[in-house]
Amino acid sequence: MYRNETHANHSPRHQGAGTYFVKHDFDGSAELTTTLAHALSDISGVDVTDAGFTLYDYIDPDALDRLFKPGTGGAQRVNGTLTLTVWDHQVTIHSDGQIAIVPPQQAPQPTR
Repeated sequence: MYRNETHANHSPRHQGAGTYFVKHDFDGSAELTTTLAHALSDISGVDVTDAGFTLYDYIDPDALDRLFKPGTGGAQRVNGTLTLTVWDHQVTIHSDGQIAIVPPQQAPQPTR
């Protein structure tokens, strides 16, 4: 499983209620969609090189990168948020680069 430490400030961290957080570094060399793909890979255990691993079925990666890319002169976008579902994971992307991922809930096991 790929760790996205080179694409974000840290690997996804788990913080209560099944939510994972990762922060994209807009000053780094990776695109936002690369950070998102590697975070989903880390959480789901699906390798990003797997032929079935694609964001295109859920969102246009180029459009997502342009949506949150810093403005003219490097000014950071403010107050922007996008929420979408990818592989049954709820993904919320904030204009500051914060990405929150909530994996699908597992069905409760029947009690005996």
